[in-house]
Parts: sequence; C-alpha cells; structure tokens
Amino acid sequence: MKVFTVEGMRELDRRATEEFGLSPDILMENAGIAVYEVAKAEFGISGRRFTVLCGGGNNGGDGLVAARKLNSMGADVRVYLLAAEDSLRGPVRRNCDAVVKAGILLEQLSAGDDLYLGRQHDVIIDAIFGTGLSRGPEGLYREIIECVNASDSPVLSVDIPSGVNGNTGRVESVAVRATCTVTFGAPKQGNLLPPGRELSGKLFVSRISFPPPLYGGASDVVANRLSPLPPRPVECHKGDFGDVLFVSGTRTYMGAPFFTSMSFMKAGGGYARLATPSSISPLLFMRASEAVMVPLRETVDGNIALSNLDDLRTLSTRADMVVVGPGVSLNAESQELVRQLVSQIAVPVLIDGDGLTAVAEDVAGVAGRDAPTILTPHVGEMARLLGTSTEEIEKDRIEAVREAAKRFNAVVLLKGSSTLVSGPEGLVSVNLSGNPGMATAGSGDVLSGTIAAVQSLGLGVREAAEVGAFIHGLAGDLAAAVKGQDGVIASDMMEYLSSAIDQYRERFDEMRRNFYGRLVVI
Repeated sequence: MKVFTVEGMRELDRRATEEFGLSPDILMENAGIAVYEVAKAEFGISGRRFTVLCGGGNNGGDGLVAARKLNSMGADVRVYLLAAEDSLRGPVRRNCDAVVKAGILLEQLSAGDDLYLGRQHDVIIDAIFGTGLSRGPEGLYREIIECVNASDSPVLSVDIPSGVNGNTGRVESVAVRATCTVTFGAPKQGNLLPPGRELSGKLFVSRISFPPPLYGGASDVVANRLSPLPPRPVECHKGDFGDVLFVSGTRTYMGAPFFTSMSFMKAGGGYARLATPSSISPLLFMRASEAVMVPLRETVDGNIALSNLDDLRTLSTRADMVVVGPGVSLNAESQELVRQLVSQIAVPVLIDGDGLTAVAEDVAGVAGRDAPTILTPHVGEMARLLGTSTEEIEKDRIEAVREAAKRFNAVVLLKGSSTLVSGPEGLVSVNLSGNPGMATAGSGDVLSGTIAAVQSLGLGVREAAEVGAFIHGLAGDLAAAVKGQDGVIASDMMEYLSSAIDQYRERFDEMRRNFYGRLVVI
C-alpha cells in the first residue's frame, strides 16, 4: 500500500475533485461515515455517549458528519467546536448547520472553559486537527489534548491523532494518544513513523471512494512491501541455500558472531563460515557447532588484525555474501580491515554494527562497489554515516534513509519501531512487524543473519532486506506472545526464526493482503 506525505494527499484530494468529479462534500461525507463505521465496530453505538471534538478545518467537518451519523443510529452525541462558528466555510459550515438542525448538542469552547470531558462520555472522537498541522498545539488546543489524554475513555482519532506531524510522525508539544485512528485515502507517513505510529493505535484506512487509478505513480513510500519466498526443492543440498562468510567478533565480544551466524542457519541458510579471532573460535564452536570456524589472527588486545585481509578476500570468492562488522570493535586496525575488505570484494556485502562506523569514513569505497551492498544502521549509526546528529535523523527518517542509500549507492535499512528500507532509486518501504521488546542487545545481529538467509533462499538484495526485516519482526512478535515483551532476548528471536519463516510461507497472501493486521483497510 502506498503511503503519502501531507502534500501528496492534498494533491490526491484535488485530483479526486477535478479529474474524477468527487466533490469535497462527497469526500467529507464518506470520511465521516468511515469514522462512524470504525466507532461502531470498535466501541458499539446504541446508548453510548460520544464526545466529538471538532476543529474548524476539514478534519472537524469529518467529525461533524460522524456526529450526525452516530446520532441517527441511537448514540448520545455531544459536539464541542474549537473554532468560531461564523468562521466555518464550505462543507464544514454545511455540516455544522446539519448537526444543529438535527438537534445534536453543539457547544463552542474557549480557553478557560470547563474541560472536564471525562465525566461526559464513553468515547471521545478527536477531530481537532488533520494532517496539515505544522506547529505544536498551544492554548485551548493544548488544554483540550491534555484533557483527552487524562481521560480513561477510548479515543478515536480522525485521519491522524491531533498534534502529530503528518509527514514525520513527530510531536512538537503534545498529541492525542488514540486507541484507534481512521485515516483517509491512504496512510500518511506520520501514521506509520514513531511516535505517530504508537499514538495512532490501531490504524484503519478508508479509501473514501478514491478510484484506483488515482494512486498510480503518486508516492515513493510503501507499507509492508513483501515478496514470496521461493520454495525449498525436494532435491537440494546445503549449497543451494547460500554460502555466507561472517566477519565478526572480538576477544571480549562473542555474542555478535554467534547470533549472526546461527540466525542465518535458523532462518534457512545453508552454509555459514564464521571468521572470528582465534582466541574465541573454540568457545564459539561449542555454541555454534553448525558453523564452520575460520580462526583469524588477532591484535594484541584481541581484535581482528589487518593481516587477515588477503585470506578474507580469498575466502570471499567462494561466498555468495559477506556479512561484516557485527562486534568487530572500533580498533583502528580492525576498522581499516573492514574498509579495505568491503571495497575490494566482488560479492554482495551486508555491513552492520562497528562496520558501519568504519565505512562512514570511506563513502567512495562503498559507493564504488560493483556488487550490491546492504547497510543496516540504527539511528546513531545513521547519524555517523551522514555526518549529522541523531536529532536531525529523527526529524525526517524517510529522507535520511533515502539520502544514505543514494550517497552510498546501497540498500539501506534504518532500524527502529518502523524499520525503513530504501535503495538508491529512492523508493522507501516501511516495515510493520515487530514490537518494543525487541529493543535489546543482539537484536540487530539476529537481523543481519536473517537478511543473509533470506537472500540465500533466492531473493534479490533489496527484497531480502525488506523480507528479512519483516521475518525478524515476526519472530520477535512470536517470542513476545509467549514470553512477554519485557522478557524477550536475542536468543528468543533467533529460536523463533524457523517458526516465523514457516508462518511467512504459509500465510504470505494473508499477511500481504491485511498488512499483518497492523493496518486494516475498510
């Protein structure tokens, strides 16, 4: 499903009216009815008390339509208008008049009014601001939002929770915490990016009668871009499912090499070679005996020495992919080894962890590669790659991942609650699987091994990053369902990879169609 910026959605609205004859009144009516349908499905209608908070824009108009429909179906409805009634225009004005004529209680609120809304309703409908909000709510609006958040009642937000930036998902001052949100036409970026994704609650999408041709070529951001995994043939051997070289670890850091190599095996990979310092190879072999150990020469402090370069370069010629960087440390010699190895080998490379710090100093060495490259940074590592701050990355994650992909001529996966994947062409996909329990040590190492496995099963590099991120999140969700989010550790995610792969194969059509249940089309 395509995901839109605020500006892109305005253009769709304009085209819907000018090219397809859908008047603003029709679109507002359809939006309000969609709000009603979600309210009915999620909370029930008859005898329920609804408080509808309406701003003066089209978002408020959608709320007014919903109020009228709720009233007609037996709900007890009260509307609070947060704008001067004589300032309303067009379909908003007409729907306000219709609400009054229907006998629905409508009260205009001003700063300082009694805002104890929690005593007056079972459900709050937030139709204060739409996606066009460009600054933090202040004054009356801030008071109202704080009052909504202090209530124990469920909240249904219209299009996006009021206070959330429609493009970035950021919150400048305060924002509504919604139980669920119904958005119109298509998801907005702010519905899917943190913290907007969490604040949106359960997300519903109503097409509001937009014709399918309207969406063609109109966005370069998509949600859950999934590809089917090729079947495992009956007649096969380990070489059919990838020969991957992992360059990982230090004398004091054995988790990363273990999780990357074994996650590769658990997710369906065929043959793992683990190149790691010789002092820890015997210990790792006891835990990861399915991987072939490649003991490496060490620096005096137990890091991978630069003198291994020729051997690793030769080994890479036998590999289908090289995963380099997890746990290799910031030792100057190991960092130089990563830079030289990445720039000189001719097979696909996935760079993670400390390897990202190394290549941040040699953009040309990555961008000039002939074979595909995958970079898998978290926000801090992305800041190093782009030479900026984490604060700047957080301001616009989509543009950050797009810029990094272009600059490094690579597929870039920006890890987070909504993991983003971009290629140099600029298309960004948003992953919807996963949960907060996955924010734990070793999670990224499991992801690296999973991506390598998915690529080895037969997907292209870009598709492997997208599907690997989804399966990694699915494994985390399966683990959390059994252990609870607070108790999930990296080994749990790794153990559930095989189940995640099985579910992905068996339920692929369903997962792709309903966006893994995280985004419901109505």
